[in-house]
Amino acid sequence: MTEATAKKDRVLIFDTTLRDGEQSPGATMSHAEKLEIAQLLDEMGVDIIEAGFPIASEGDFAAVSEIARRSKNAVICGLSRANEKDIDRCWQAVKHAARPRIHTFIGTSPLHRAIPNLTMDQMADRIHETVTHARNLCDNVQWSPMDATRTEHDYLCRVVEIAIKAGATTINIPDTVGYTAPRESADLIRMLIEKVPGADEVIFSTHCHNDLGMATANSLAAVEAGARQIECTINGLGERAGNTALEEVVMALKVRGDIMPFETGVDSKKIMNISRRVAAVSGFPVQYNKAIVGKNAFAHESGIHQDGMLKNAETFEIMRPSDVGLSETNLVMGKHSGRAALRAKLKDLGVELADNQLNDAFVRFKELADRKKEVYDDDLLALVSETGAGPEDDRIVVKDLVVTCGSQAPMARLTLSIDGEEKTATATGDGPVDSCFNAVKQLVPHEGKLALFQVHAVTEGTDAQATVSVRLEEGGKIATARSSHTDTILAATKAYVQAINRLMVRREKTAPAAAAEG
Repeated sequence: MTEATAKKDRVLIFDTTLRDGEQSPGATMSHAEKLEIAQLLDEMGVDIIEAGFPIASEGDFAAVSEIARRSKNAVICGLSRANEKDIDRCWQAVKHAARPRIHTFIGTSPLHRAIPNLTMDQMADRIHETVTHARNLCDNVQWSPMDATRTEHDYLCRVVEIAIKAGATTINIPDTVGYTAPRESADLIRMLIEKVPGADEVIFSTHCHNDLGMATANSLAAVEAGARQIECTINGLGERAGNTALEEVVMALKVRGDIMPFETGVDSKKIMNISRRVAAVSGFPVQYNKAIVGKNAFAHESGIHQDGMLKNAETFEIMRPSDVGLSETNLVMGKHSGRAALRAKLKDLGVELADNQLNDAFVRFKELADRKKEVYDDDLLALVSETGAGPEDDRIVVKDLVVTCGSQAPMARLTLSIDGEEKTATATGDGPVDSCFNAVKQLVPHEGKLALFQVHAVTEGTDAQATVSVRLEEGGKIATARSSHTDTILAATKAYVQAINRLMVRREKTAPAAAAEG
């Protein structure tokens, strides 16, 4: 460790992709996907993983509990409201972790105090009781005053002091509605550290939303004022305009260590891989000009920029693509490339697959190579984004599809394997995709509403793969799926069928609970 590194303060990275990020409408992940994302977060060096809201559903409880059992390095945290039932349920889920944490919260601003209709004194009493209860269960307790940035400063100081005295070890200050600005964010943290007795015994955290586009700036300002934990999500995923983006704060601290002498434990070379995976499983594609992980983040088209890059990359790049796990080459793979070459190439791209996953990816790679003359990096990443699909994707499988369109009315003849039995239907529609979806509905009747349909070309050219994202909503349940193929219509049909698979599984999982309530 160098002298310069030794002087740097450590900032903890608290990732809430699986909790706050998954609260984005339509971003619901399957159980297997949550476990996969948690493993990737653990491997990349995230300090705390907020794995979910255990009391929200049986599925959330099961995911948090399993993540707690599997985690090797990170603290595993569950969220709970300020009542004993929530806190007990949270503890039951996280207690299996080597390093568990209970995170409990209550809204403290005038607007939020009115919801449970509590006076200031009544809320103060509840904070003392619930934080004490949590601390009696777990020695690692985080407390959050929801909507802290719109809470009266005197009252905020009062309740923070109560939480500290009750045993909270981390005090998180949320900008719940994305209202604050960098100077205010810093002033608030500084004020709490200076005024609240016992503040030097706890870690202050910042949790910012991006409604005004300042989440990253607000988080970094809070760190400069004394906060030592940043709550964030991969790709900035989250409700409304999203949360502070993990990749942005991590790389800002890494690149601008000259003015922000702080370090994290995150391996930045793993950022691009997990960014792509979260985009795939959530169905929320990353905008092309997104900082750090966007497709254009390291692209240069201007002649002046290109000339400068050829002479010296630092002319127009403040970090290298390899710093975030992006390959600086785009070597072409082909149908003669072998399994070992595919494994090595994927590893260069930051993707490591288990043997069974590699076998599945290799079969589909060969199929793709037969359809495309050149298979690029982005083609491979789109291909493996479907690797590791859970058993919920196997109930219904597309076996054959024939589509006619043009001057005649579009028509689709579709064969599906449904629980092992092949069935065929023919349907028409307003277009080729509509025809295919109508054929699916004939074979698998459902009430799912198509809430999202997006098509993205993976690479350039007429033989480019298309990645299609589909989101279905049925009875309050949401299922998202994605598929890639050089045939856009086939990709759309496969994504649609995969979403139906997931809706069916979620419908069956909740049926017993619904029957019991009735």
